Amino acid sequence: MRGEVGLVVVTYNSAAVLPGLLESIEAGCAGARTRLVVVDNASTDATSEIVRRLAPDADLIGLAGNRGYAGGLNAGYRALAGVDLAAVLVLNPDIRLRPGSVVRLLAALAEPGIGIVVPKLVDGAGAVAPTLRREPTVLRALGEAVLGGRRAGRHPALGEMVIDPAAYDRPGRADWATGAAMLVDRRCWEAVGGWNESFFLYSEETDFALRARDRGFALAYVPDAVAEHIGGEAGTNPRLHALLTRNRVRLHRMRRGPLRAAAFWSAIALNEALRARRGPAHRAGLRALLPGGTAVVAQPRDAGL
Repeated sequence: MRGEVGLVVVTYNSAAVLPGLLESIEAGCAGARTRLVVVDNASTDATSEIVRRLAPDADLIGLAGNRGYAGGLNAGYRALAGVDLAAVLVLNPDIRLRPGSVVRLLAALAEPGIGIVVPKLVDGAGAVAPTLRREPTVLRALGEAVLGGRRAGRHPALGEMVIDPAAYDRPGRADWATGAAMLVDRRCWEAVGGWNESFFLYSEETDFALRARDRGFALAYVPDAVAEHIGGEAGTNPRLHALLTRNRVRLHRMRRGPLRAAAFWSAIALNEALRARRGPAHRAGLRALLPGGTAVVAQPRDAGL
């Protein structure tokens, strides 16, 4: 594939995790022409100093405030104007690229009809993270509420999460995938029109992938391209979980209208209510769904996933 790959990293107080990503880029991008852009969401730690020290050739864009993950990605894309751009690699600062991963992603992106490519993500111990997802539906939300996300994910009709280990051993396609590392064809990005900044954090990658599919661009999974992901706090941080929960319902309303969104809300609310005793995150998620409830706009560590 001709042209450069723009690497867009969105940071927010990411000093603790960013060095590992920057140190992995050279080997991870071997064989590809790249341009690194780091968009910082008004960090108050040493994030900017680390970029200047470890990646002096990177374009560092400091935003006046925390505009979230989608806002940072859009700002990064605008910074690539004038570049002979083939694709954009979206990266969380807590990603570590394994050697040769980017050229493998590019090879898959060259296939007809593919607009987004995602790698296999593993944790620090090498365990594969179940990152592939099916389109959100009322039945799947209800299945997850009753059975739990992983158990429901064993049944395509009942779960959004793809659980089958075999699915992560072979190339394939998915409706969407978690957005910690995602290669997007330039034509796909332009057709979709960028990322929806109203989500701030969570569901923006779902929205982007589904809008890409609406425009004829499929999402491909490449198991031979591997990246390590330290992981986010959505499952334990009450504010982040509340935001995630509310955004899931809002996305469904945007795509399916108020009637289906009401049924989807009921299934999500049931999920949170059944698990409210497990900890404050689910209680915060339930409160965010109730009339008058609010999901506080959080200031996450890395404005990522």
